[in-house]
Amino acid sequence: MPELPDVEGFRRVLADHATGRRIKGVSVFDRGVLRGVSASRLAQALTGASLGKPWRHGKWLVVPVAGGKPSLILHFGMTGGLFWVTVGNRHRHDRFVLHFDNGDLSYRDMRKLQGLWLAAPDRVLAGTGPDALELPRDDLRGVLGGQKRQIKAALVDQSVLAGLGNLLADEILWRARIHPRQVCAELDNSDFARLHARMGTVLKQSIKDGRVPARKSWLTGRRDEESGSCPRCGTVLKHGRVNGRGTVWCPRCQGENA
Repeated sequence: MPELPDVEGFRRVLADHATGRRIKGVSVFDRGVLRGVSASRLAQALTGASLGKPWRHGKWLVVPVAGGKPSLILHFGMTGGLFWVTVGNRHRHDRFVLHFDNGDLSYRDMRKLQGLWLAAPDRVLAGTGPDALELPRDDLRGVLGGQKRQIKAALVDQSVLAGLGNLLADEILWRARIHPRQVCAELDNSDFARLHARMGTVLKQSIKDGRVPARKSWLTGRRDEESGSCPRCGTVLKHGRVNGRGTVWCPRCQGENA
């Protein structure tokens, strides 16, 4: 599932290949990914236009369109991605493609749980929490501290904090030595300081890879092993569900129960 680092990678793809270039044409192969816009209106708005500098907020990618037109806004759901293609046939999961002189920008998505909007960012992103990468340390407790819910559930709630998904939340909590079922309101200042520091480290390292890396020194690299062990202490990892999501933690480093 694309999380903040993946979307940052998609932003770089668009910035490197399509920013400032004129769109020659638009192909919509599946209208199921269009949100609040028809295929004809999308093509009319984008054909002949050029794209501005893209920016990311959480798992959202916003692409300004020159000429004061509404922005192209993308969300990649669980299986979406953005790819630059110069040669080759269309992929079977291409849902729409922007055509340029030197190549094509393709939105691919197997499950089509999200898609694209042509709208003002403030309207589409309303209700989304602050970006996890940009949130200052002093603000993290303000966002999470008063909540009487489990920390894992709060971290993956996009209205609370934007950008974190299952893999990132588990990785960050493991590094911060906080149990995923720990109640937010019970965390102290040192917990929040540690949580913010580890969140920054995990996000910055993941962005370099364009994804959450499955390294053996990371929880992510051990979580899918049948008898996966903690990379830090060697204890067999625990698996359970928090707020309906599959969750992995170390019972020694993070405690048996919160």
